[in-house]
Parts: sequence; C-alpha cells; structure tokens
Amino acid sequence: KKDPINSNMTFRSMALAAFVIGAAMNTGNSVAAFMQPRSPSPALIQKIESPTRLYIIGGMLKKMRDEKAQRNMPMASEEERENDAPGLRVGQDAWKWPPVWPYDEYMFTRSDEIPKPPQPNMASMMSSVSGTPMAPQVETEEETEEIEKMDPIKYWGEENSNVLTEMDSAAVESLKDHFAYYLRDGMSVLELGAAENSYIPDEIKFSRHVGVGLNKVLMGQNPSLSESMVVDLNNVLPEKSVDSDELLGLGADTFDVILMTNTVEYLTNPREVFRTAWYLLKPGGMLMVPFTNKEAFTGTFGKAQTKAWETMTDDQHVWIAGSFFQFSAGDGWEDLKGFDVSPESAKRDDGPLALIRNQGKTMSMFIVQATKCLQETSIDEEDPEKSFSSKMWMLTTVEERDKKMIAPRLARAFQLSSSEEEKEAMARNVDKLPKIYEALIKMDTFAFSFNLQSQLASYLISDPDFEGNDEQITALKMGLGLLKADAEFWTPVGTLTAGMEPEEKVNLLSYIVPRFGSGNAEQENALKAFVSGLEPTFAIIRSKCAGMSESDVQLIGTELLSKEILKPGISSRQEFALWLGCMTEAELNKILSDRKEFKDYAVKEMKTYQAQRQAEIDRVEKTRKDYEAQLIKAKEERTLTFNPEKGKLEPVNEKKK
Repeated sequence: KKDPINSNMTFRSMALAAFVIGAAMNTGNSVAAFMQPRSPSPALIQKIESPTRLYIIGGMLKKMRDEKAQRNMPMASEEERENDAPGLRVGQDAWKWPPVWPYDEYMFTRSDEIPKPPQPNMASMMSSVSGTPMAPQVETEEETEEIEKMDPIKYWGEENSNVLTEMDSAAVESLKDHFAYYLRDGMSVLELGAAENSYIPDEIKFSRHVGVGLNKVLMGQNPSLSESMVVDLNNVLPEKSVDSDELLGLGADTFDVILMTNTVEYLTNPREVFRTAWYLLKPGGMLMVPFTNKEAFTGTFGKAQTKAWETMTDDQHVWIAGSFFQFSAGDGWEDLKGFDVSPESAKRDDGPLALIRNQGKTMSMFIVQATKCLQETSIDEEDPEKSFSSKMWMLTTVEERDKKMIAPRLARAFQLSSSEEEKEAMARNVDKLPKIYEALIKMDTFAFSFNLQSQLASYLISDPDFEGNDEQITALKMGLGLLKADAEFWTPVGTLTAGMEPEEKVNLLSYIVPRFGSGNAEQENALKAFVSGLEPTFAIIRSKCAGMSESDVQLIGTELLSKEILKPGISSRQEFALWLGCMTEAELNKILSDRKEFKDYAVKEMKTYQAQRQAEIDRVEKTRKDYEAQLIKAKEERTLTFNPEKGKLEPVNEKKK
C-alpha cells in the first residue's frame, strides 16, 4: 500500500526531516530556527529600500525580529546557564534524536562528488507521453563516467599547504575564552584537524599536545604542538574507526581533551571519527568541536566542505554536530552541550534586508562538546541494565533503537537467571551482537519486528554455547530464510513448524543456532536426532491430544525435543520415544499450559519492569523540574542580592535604584 503522502519518500529521509524539524519543536522553539530564508533578489531589495515600502512592511519586519528573538532563546535551563561557560545555547536535556542514523548516503559527501541523476533524453520523454515502447538505449560514455574525487592528501598537504586558517580576531578571542573555562595546565591534549594555530590561551601549558592533520607544513608552524602526525581522518574502517595504526596506537583512554576546531565541516565519515575520539579519550575527558558560520571559509576551503555544511544553516549545524556524538557512542557521551560564543559583531540578521545588514559581519563561533563516560567492565548486580547499555556503547551495526530494546531484556534475564554460566555468557557475548545484527537488519523489510529481533538477539547471547562463529551465523541466516536452506536440516524444520507463532519460532531458533559449529560429533548427532524426531513426535502428540491445535502440537513437540534431544547427554532418541509414548493427554496438556503460563508471566514481568523504569525516569525528570522551579521562585522572592559595584549585600529594590 502506497504512502498517501509520498510513496517515494524513504524511511531515512523521513527520519532526517523529523530530526531536523522535530528537534526544534520538541524543545519549544520555532521550526524557523532550523530554516534559512532564501536571499531576496536585487529587484526586491530595491523595492524594500523605498521609504514607502519600508513603512508598509514595517509590521512584517517587527514580527520577523520577534520570531528571531524567540528562536534564539537558549534551549537550556537557567541553572545550566548560570553554572556553565557563557554562551550556552543547547543544554544537555534539550537534544532529541530519531531512533536511527537519519542522513542519506550523500549528506556528508562533497557536492561535486555526488552523482547527478540521469537526464531523460527526448526519445524517452516522447515514449512516456505516447506510450510507445522504446528500444533499449546504449549507455553513453558520459553516463558511465566515474566522478573524479578529491585527493585529500594532495588538497590539504600540497595545494593548500601554505594557506592559513585565518579567523577574525573577535572570533579567536571568543574561542580562547571558552577554552580558558575548561582547559587547565598539565593536560594531555589531542587535536584532530590541526593546522598553524590551536587558539590556546597563552597562560595554559599542556603536558602533551599532539596534532593530527594532513598539512604537515602548517602543523610545523604551530607553537602549541609538542608532536604531530599526518593522518587522513576521512580514511576510515566503515562503522569502526579512522584507519590509522599510528593514530590508534596512541592508546585507549589516553587524552584529557580532544579538540576538533574548524574540522567537522570536512568530515565525510563523522561517526567513525567521533568513535575514534571516544576511544582515545580518558573517561571524564572532553571532546570539543568548535566551528564557524558556514560562509567563513567557503572561499578558501569550500571545495572540501560536505553537502551538509553547504546546504544547512548554522543552527542546524549545531544539532548535526550533536548527532555525531549520539550516533557514534550513544550514552557513552554525557553532558552534551551546544554553545554560541559569537562576538556581538558577528550577530546576523534574517529576512529581506539580510544581504545588506550582514555585509562586513565578523565570523560567528559555535562549540558542541561532550564528556566520555566510564564504560563498565563487569555487570552490576544492582543495575544490570546500565551495565549492558554501557557494554553496547561502541558496538557497530546495532542501532541505538535496538540497543535500548536489548538492554532491558538482558537485564531482566540476568536478574532472573540462577545460572552463573548463563550470566557469564551474557556479559561475554555482548560484543557478538554486531554479527547477529548483520543478519537481522536484512529482516527489516519483512514482517519481523524490531521487538522480535531484539528478543532473538538477547536469547542467543544468553546461551553459553553461542560463540558467534561462522557456522552459527550461517545457521541463523538459513533459519531466517536469508540463505538457501540446508535440505537435510532447515528445509524440514521450516516445513514441519510452519504453524507456529512467530514469537515461538524465534524461541526455537534461539535453541537451535547455538548447537551448530561445536565441532563435537555428539552434538552433530543430536541435531540429526532433533530434525528426524520432529514428525514422529508431532504424530504421537496428535494421537494423544485430538483436540489440540496444530500450532500447539508443534510448540510442545519442539519444546520437548529441544529440552531432551537437542543437547547431547540428556536423553537418547530411544529413551525420549519411550518417555513420550507413556505420557497421557492430561500430562501433555499440563506441559502446554505451564509453557503458556510461563510465557504470559514473562510478558507480564517485562511490562512491569518497563513500567517501573519509566516511572523512575518520570520521577527524576519531575525532581529536576521542581528544583528548577524552586530556584526561579527563590530568585523572584529574594530580598537581598549581591551588588558587585559596592561589594556587599543589599535589598533588591535598593540595587535596582
């Protein structure tokens, strides 16, 4: 069924639209905060300059100024603004994110490297109008010609080796003031995208300052750097990190601060760069990402800017930079904040007079920054969900949406398990999730919900026998129908269990997959006994329970075989057949009833657990809001205040005089 709004709109494009627009709406700001009005034509400017025209549109201009003032209001609490560096624009609670990476594949590509859609020729246009079939067209050389991509080493290291990154003195001072608020003597600092100036206040001396970039000449002129290395930050291992042994060789948890000044606009693989920064930072260390307004270096380095920086506004850039933190390590970052420290001389106007009023404005300056959290190495018995979430921060392939569904499942399973072996398996196997999700993400287009995917993934990594080896992953793909089924095992299993509910088939799959790839002959025989035992087991249950539905027959039959036959050393095939033959209808119905009762109990427990989690989140949020309200009320009702001019406390009314 086609989408009535736009059948051609992809999920990611809708997510991007919701992200960019919804971020403003969810924080109480106008959508206009993320929209850039088009520049007026010269003819319109001439008309506007007329006194009569100015008089007529005066009301409109006032409205626009009011709207701009509204959207420029900080999205941060009064407490945050008072206790942090000047210019705080977006507080840590204001960010809102979509569940998955919202950008299309070309958003962080240089504009001249984006493939242009093929232009229809006249013959094809006439064919579509007339309905007459057209003979296949031979591809021309122009259509198949590869796009020439910029060589970053040549561009930065040769062509622009002596081109300085010149910033306005006012913007430099604003950036130095911000650095002075956070940076301290003796810190170890890494600078990604380093050039001739790091803008560090003169009075601050680091113990170590490593510069990383492609311009060896300019890094050699930088007096702040104690050492440097030439690395292409856009050369990455997809979904992992920057592809540089030298950079990664600096070591995990090494630096107090990582700076990335005027660099983010040139990153074609930002998530991998931010993941690398997270890896290199010490827990509690800060990544600071300063950047200027979008036009600042267009004339100098515009060729290297990505589409996102060319087409989005400065407000949007703040949110986009924030999203790089979220979609690189998720909750592995905390205290994410956005600052606008632009000098007064850089404040820009919107509206029809923008072209005139913005002439001669100095550079704006924005900083987005966050702190690295401490990743837990063991599972906290009191708060296992937090521990499992922590272990998933840096996992690739697994979307944040999926991590948030898996963590509470694992936590609940961990709390309910009485087996230390199972608990150890859960903690050990978390890093196997990317292998599982490489298969599961292909199920997104089928009727296999995200909830079922997280359920299967949780069950698999909870099994002590699951290692994520090639045979197990192949078995998983065959079981999901992503590979041609093995005629000796998966084809009969799929055919004979076709009546089972999807959730029950997920359970069955989680029993079977870990049994593959063991290299154990007894386990191989157990798999053969399982598949060959399906049909006779179902036949016996049908004969004893004439009124039982086929789905229940398959459920109880696979459950019994999984418990008794699938793992070697429990029951032989002959022992199982003898035991099953002796069972009565009442006993089989009791097993089925207990099985369904356990499932209902598990669902109820999970809902209760989720409700408790949400109640705690709501409680914490209410406490925070109540505290902020108390602060505001206290300030409104206070009778004394400190007068810095006189250096003493005095009545509020007297100070106002």
